[in-house]
Amino acid sequence: MSISRRGFVFGLPLFAAGCASTVTEYSADLLNYGPQPDEDFPLGPIPLDRIPPELRRREVPFDGKYEAGTIVVNTPERRLYYVLGDGRAIRYGIGVGKEGLQLRGNAVVGRKAKWPNWTPTANMIRRDPRNLRYAGGVPGGPNNPLGARALYLYRNGKDTMFRIHGTNQPHTIGQAVSSGCIRMMNHDVIDLYERAKVGTKVVVIQA
Repeated sequence: MSISRRGFVFGLPLFAAGCASTVTEYSADLLNYGPQPDEDFPLGPIPLDRIPPELRRREVPFDGKYEAGTIVVNTPERRLYYVLGDGRAIRYGIGVGKEGLQLRGNAVVGRKAKWPNWTPTANMIRRDPRNLRYAGGVPGGPNNPLGARALYLYRNGKDTMFRIHGTNQPHTIGQAVSSGCIRMMNHDVIDLYERAKVGTKVVVIQA
């Protein structure tokens, strides 16, 4: 099947096809999760059959009373929304922290990094001594648990040690498995990274 960024399938405009909205979403998914050859560590495509439709990036209606540019983390839904304004948002599937380790309270994006380094915190080493072997840090790359991008969350000018980041375990998206950070598929966190600026407000919704 031939799909272009101009929205043609099999050489026909999408609006001329039978279930136009479905075809349009499918073509958008192919683009959203296609190869990223220009990355420092190029990413291959993610087969769509590995991403449940409800976890795929979508522009959706959004009725929350938040300013455009706000990031809303809905922990119970395991969804993150980047508010566009005018009743719309970009929705992303996310992985969240295990019970008792989840991010609580609001924050701001204090800094951002591409293919960031990762060093386990003292609490992470205490909970799982196997992390001690990484105490010296893990350089950015495909084996790094922070994935392709990280947004570092700050509160009152101090690093909370929580991040919104990519992952080298995409199968965990939609689950509560992390040490508290918000996980996203690498393709999705790259998209969010380009939208969110340093200083972006992050609102966390709990159950």
